[in-house]
Amino acid sequence: MIDIAELEAAARAHAAEWDRTGLPTEVIVLAAGAGLLGPDRSRDWGGHGLDAYELGELASRLGALCTSLRSLLTVGAMVSAAVDRWATAEQRAYWLPRLVSGELVAGLAATEPGAGTELGSVATAFEDHGTEFRVSGRKLWVSFGEVADVLLVLGRADGGLLSALVRTDQPGVSVEPVTGQLGMRGARIAHITLDGARVPRDQLIGPPGFGLSHVLGTALDHGRYTVAWGCAGMARTCLHEAARYAAERTQGGTRLAEHATIRAALGRGWVDIRSARALCESAARARAAADPETVMVTLAAKYAAAQTAARVGAEAVQILGAAGCAADSIVQRFARDAAVAQIIEGSRDIAELHLGEQLLTLVARETGDLA
Repeated sequence: MIDIAELEAAARAHAAEWDRTGLPTEVIVLAAGAGLLGPDRSRDWGGHGLDAYELGELASRLGALCTSLRSLLTVGAMVSAAVDRWATAEQRAYWLPRLVSGELVAGLAATEPGAGTELGSVATAFEDHGTEFRVSGRKLWVSFGEVADVLLVLGRADGGLLSALVRTDQPGVSVEPVTGQLGMRGARIAHITLDGARVPRDQLIGPPGFGLSHVLGTALDHGRYTVAWGCAGMARTCLHEAARYAAERTQGGTRLAEHATIRAALGRGWVDIRSARALCESAARARAAADPETVMVTLAAKYAAAQTAARVGAEAVQILGAAGCAADSIVQRFARDAAVAQIIEGSRDIAELHLGEQLLTLVARETGDLA
């Protein structure tokens, strides 16, 4: 496990401030130096070679303190994972050391005004100009898009959907910082407008037709995994805060913890968190074993953990009452972040749909009815 003690101490002291002002550049640099931007990449590329369980535990520790730090891990790891799997040997040798070290901060630019859950509907276009492509379109809600040096962009080209690395320090790239959104306020989110930005051919990751199903598919699966573990950490913190407050707070001479409804709420939260954690661990085992059902198990873990973080966070706010609504309250911050976590990397409703479809497929296989 990599050493994140300094980051944890900084998050305990300043996470509420980061939620108001955004994760500072110096903290991003500190996180990169600690190995947070691709910790499961090979040591050959500057990573730490973390296995699936170690990566999950890292995301959980960060999630328990600060969603913006966990999000930094998620975004960096998503892009580096996609490049590692689908780029050429030459591309990996160039990009991975720079992405993992933080020399280049990455963002993932997929969502659009007309393509949120259904990314196959993206309108961003890559036009072939011989030695390079030119990309135009508008991307929304890009985590760390405000500070990203390079974006993994999904768009359309002749031959199908395409993913490519697009540098942001060039004409044709406009960055619009986003503030005041419900949650993930520290994640330096931005909307990005691309207007003929240049993309050399050697920055295409995979051929046209592979952009969503393969390249973005790898990134999104990786993102769901770290979001799942991060949500489990968030929920654990909210439950502990609620239990501590209930044990200490007295009203009318009676501790809150003596009320049956409070104890029941804490008990439900404990069971929900243990259940979500078990699904995260199941996803870790599936990844380690290269199980064919890894993608669905990971989706289930993300779905359950995000739901749990939202329920436990909301319950914690209720138990703390006015204290839970205070500006610097970690439970109100996490309740807001958990609401967003139910949407990113696949919304709650879409996850339920995919999981239901998977169950029907499994039943059909078991019964031999594949019609």
